[in-house]
Amino acid sequence: MARINLKELSRRLGLSMTTVSRALNGYPDVSPRTRERVVSMARELGYAPNAAARRLTSGRSETIGFVPQSIAAYYGNPYFADLLAGIGETLHAANFDLVLACVPEGEAPLDVCRRLVEGRRVDGLILDRTFTEDPRIDYLAARGFPFATLGRDRQAARHAFLDIDGERALEMATERLIALGHREIAFIAADPRFNFVRERLAGYRRALADAGIPRRRSLVRHDGFGEEAGARAARALMRLCPRPTAILCIEDLTAIGAMRALRALGLRPGREVSVIGYNDIPLARIAEPPLTTIRMPIREAGRRLAAMVLALLEGAAPADLQEIWEPELVPRESDGPPPSPARGLTAASVNGPSAPPRRGPRRPP
Repeated sequence: MARINLKELSRRLGLSMTTVSRALNGYPDVSPRTRERVVSMARELGYAPNAAARRLTSGRSETIGFVPQSIAAYYGNPYFADLLAGIGETLHAANFDLVLACVPEGEAPLDVCRRLVEGRRVDGLILDRTFTEDPRIDYLAARGFPFATLGRDRQAARHAFLDIDGERALEMATERLIALGHREIAFIAADPRFNFVRERLAGYRRALADAGIPRRRSLVRHDGFGEEAGARAARALMRLCPRPTAILCIEDLTAIGAMRALRALGLRPGREVSVIGYNDIPLARIAEPPLTTIRMPIREAGRRLAAMVLALLEGAAPADLQEIWEPELVPRESDGPPPSPARGLTAASVNGPSAPPRRGPRRPP
């Protein structure tokens, strides 16, 4: 059946085009009975609204933009794919499109935000990997432009956000390793300008302090994201004396890279050196060994962020759209008690025979 236009639909219903249009768009001044009649007839006749005309009428682009810190950071990262999938699902259900803004190396994400906002290309924005002092947030908040962030900044009360309690997450992970008997616990972090890096460092340090374990600055590295960063950091950590018996990682790909480097050095992750990641990407379950990690329900987070921006477009206050989710630690096989005897924990063993296989249970009962 050929699709009909609004004029023909209105003629068949015996209603004005204005009434039919307002009924289809859910305006409250149209009675429920009339709205039901219009929607039913539109479905029966195969009426599809003209999207371009609707955008002109509403003054909206019906598009939400996603502006990452750097597009290069996401290539090959399943975390990013899940986040976009969640955002896209919610926007599609609301008849909105998602625009992924490319931030080339050397270009500031703020410039991309300005181009999208001042060019009226999007109705709202979603940001991730926020800095503690984030110029993107400063700009958008000052303009009163609708946006939501995955993560917070130092002035989070002024904008909509969704975050995981990263401080508590790293505190939990560090406490787990301490309970297993570790004292030399390293942390492969990322750029300390990221607010989530600052929060996770705070949780790591608090757990050490509560256990009376002195902090060694050499055990914290800021190599960043990805397998190569994790491998590079792990190799450097294994040259320390005494070397760490456990490594916390800023994300799962970093942890997988660290485990790869440990195996190349003749050390078995989860036995000679424990490793814990963050995010629980699908690769974490099939890593060798399966990776203990902090679960980040990233697809669900994407859906929620999209819903927040849509709510802002309908007049919701940013202060009512601020959520901090509790972390969940997922135990697998990449961590366990430290090796014994302690003499196997020297840097010299990296360049010579590896420490002897540990016997006994992998973790306390």
